[in-house]
Amino acid sequence: MNDKILIANRGEIAVRILRACHELGLPCVVAYSEADRNSLAVRLADEAVCIGPAPASESYLRVDRILSAAVLTGATAVHPGYGFLAENAHFAELCTECGLTFIGPSADAIRKMGNKTTARKLMAEVGVPVTPGSPDALMSLQEAYDCAEKLGYPVILKAAAGGGGRGMRIVNTIKCMENAFKAAQSEAEKAFGDGTLFMEKFTLNPKHIEVQIFADNHGNIVHLGERDCSLQRHHQKLVEESPCIWLDDSLRREICATAVKAAQAIGYRGVGTVEYLVDAEGHYYFMEMNTRIQVEHTVSEMVSGMDLIALQIRVALGEKLAVTQDMITLQGHAIEVRINAEDAARDFSPVPGHIGFYAAPGGPGVRMDSHIFAGYDVPPFYDSLLGKLIVHAPTRPEALARMRRALGELIIEGVPTTRDFTLRLLDSDLFVHGDYTTTTIEGLLNCQ
Repeated sequence: MNDKILIANRGEIAVRILRACHELGLPCVVAYSEADRNSLAVRLADEAVCIGPAPASESYLRVDRILSAAVLTGATAVHPGYGFLAENAHFAELCTECGLTFIGPSADAIRKMGNKTTARKLMAEVGVPVTPGSPDALMSLQEAYDCAEKLGYPVILKAAAGGGGRGMRIVNTIKCMENAFKAAQSEAEKAFGDGTLFMEKFTLNPKHIEVQIFADNHGNIVHLGERDCSLQRHHQKLVEESPCIWLDDSLRREICATAVKAAQAIGYRGVGTVEYLVDAEGHYYFMEMNTRIQVEHTVSEMVSGMDLIALQIRVALGEKLAVTQDMITLQGHAIEVRINAEDAARDFSPVPGHIGFYAAPGGPGVRMDSHIFAGYDVPPFYDSLLGKLIVHAPTRPEALARMRRALGELIIEGVPTTRDFTLRLLDSDLFVHGDYTTTTIEGLLNCQ
């Protein structure tokens, strides 16, 4: 491969992509904002180009500046990471028009899955179970009232153009609908530039299960098993593990096969994740497909022994998948926790600041993906994620013991973090027995 990769992202994912590029023998360019001038990714890159001021709207979301940086440095491909422009179909198209390889799916696949109402219709057409909901986008508050009456409360309003918990409101009664509709619409407009909403029947206390899939440009698609991402706060994932101990083998096979079917239906290529809600009776429903690498891809890497970022790059540059489904063996148990610069005692408010000392845990089966270092200034402009701590062991109890030990070794001084809260969470009976759902964390916090 004689390509040069431009990394259009920041933080831990920029460092993760950079490392994969170097192991593949590929030079890379990091596009950075003024706030990230002294970041680890910039320090480790072969080349680095400043693309604008600190606000993402003036740097990491500026398509023109990123493409200019690629052309000026002679880059031949662009890796968008996750967030920012990773699921922007227009950006993917412009990369192609500029002669650059977009390391991700086609613009058509991004569009089909990016609009949630379109995605739901497409999945239903190919036989993938979808949650009962509005057949189309809600065009008015009255349509929301009418749809909720048919579905029965509680329902959930969701942004048609985005995800990540933004533009989402649970509506328990008819009295709450107007305020929830307006709030979700306003939040969706601010987050995605599109206030369009749709509605689904709200599934009480579900499991949030997602399947990691991978496809090349030659029609080959495989899955790397499932992840349990149910431990969330305000729809933001905090802990992920693979496999999900709650699934039996029959349901696991069915969900994974359905994920492959979903990818086949849109001619998908590259790495992607098909997400489901699973109720207490074992009924599962398609929720969305993330057409990018995800934060929690690491747990799938640990149980499969595969480097998903390197595979992403190889496939985007034209290589065939070197494995078939029957060659993939998933071994042991992996757990990932996210370490955020947040104050748990103050409703998990983000707290930027200066890191005076940092020591990452180590030992067998322990991995810390992070961009921080002693002396690093956590900027106030971006996500509060400082890093991801991942462990792998032969069994879940061993993995849990290893995670507790690793968290105990992690030292970050200068800013509050979610480390101590996560330790308490992992010690709870609900987590130890795997008896948790998407509402578990909120319930624990309400009981404090």
